[in-house]
Amino acid sequence: MRHFYLLLLILFSFNSFGQEAFRRWRKMNQIRNDKFDLILPEVMRENNIDMWIIMNREGNFDPLYPDMGEGYVGRTGYYVFTDNGGDRIERAALGISGYLLKEGGAYDHFGAEIELKEFVEARDPQRIGLNISREIGGADGLSYSGYLELAEILGEKYEKRFVSAEKLASDFRSRRVASEIAVFAEACDIAYQITEKALSNEIITPGITTLEDVAWWMKEQLFDKNLGSSFGMPSVYVTGAPGIIATSNDRIIQRGDIIMIDWGVGLMNMYTDMKRMAYVLQEGETAVPPGIQNAFDQAVEVRTIIKETIKPGVTAKEAEEAVYQALIDKGFNKMKGFNQATDKDVTD
Repeated sequence: MRHFYLLLLILFSFNSFGQEAFRRWRKMNQIRNDKFDLILPEVMRENNIDMWIIMNREGNFDPLYPDMGEGYVGRTGYYVFTDNGGDRIERAALGISGYLLKEGGAYDHFGAEIELKEFVEARDPQRIGLNISREIGGADGLSYSGYLELAEILGEKYEKRFVSAEKLASDFRSRRVASEIAVFAEACDIAYQITEKALSNEIITPGITTLEDVAWWMKEQLFDKNLGSSFGMPSVYVTGAPGIIATSNDRIIQRGDIIMIDWGVGLMNMYTDMKRMAYVLQEGETAVPPGIQNAFDQAVEVRTIIKETIKPGVTAKEAEEAVYQALIDKGFNKMKGFNQATDKDVTD
């Protein structure tokens, strides 16, 4: 009986120590399987790509490496996705292995790096997508030497069938599944909680605390919670009508300052970009001055106009132009640049 209790204690300890790591890995697997099942067939067919080859080298991973499940790469490895018809895309990992990848359940076949040519020839794809792009950094993971190596391995016949997979990569990454949205919501909530505390009296003492004190405190929260960052250093500004006065430096926060935070957290391959603003009350003040409150109220109205204007089914450029036109129609002016007012804007 004593040995039985000892075994239970060991199992309980293992689960306790690994539960957050396991939770995140399990959720990432769910997202990956959902996207492979629901998104991948659609985007490969929309972009007329029969086979998608994503090359990875040890020390030089493709930007989509986390999306595909990572894994151990020796010299060179490939994620290979083939549309053989039907509802499902065939998924293979050649030269990429490891417990986390194999146990994730997303791949049909694991093989060696040297299998690539035989694998491609057996399926004879007419259009082979590669991650090469002049416009989208996240779809430009294949190096020049990697391209040459693929051309040499597969031969002239298949090199002629190479096409850019930039839109496929972009579509796959940007179209969300429910499991992905749930993780993004969790990331947003974490970012919100950290930001709210950063702008509180618990962290800021007017006349003592600097902008970089706040930024480093936020950075420490990421470290403690094993989170990534959308920014190298959280941007903690003192701002106002003239624009940004100071950013994450030794500027001491004073009463009467308008503080803005611009930052984001990374959680399970999802990254937020959140902005929050606060006003540091003067001694004896109990409310934000009317001019600052008016500016905030106008910003809320702008947000409402943007939400009502953005529609699916158009390009990003078309959406941007529609938003600016809607704002101009409502009497707002287009900024000259980030946080740069136009000559037509009036502030107090």
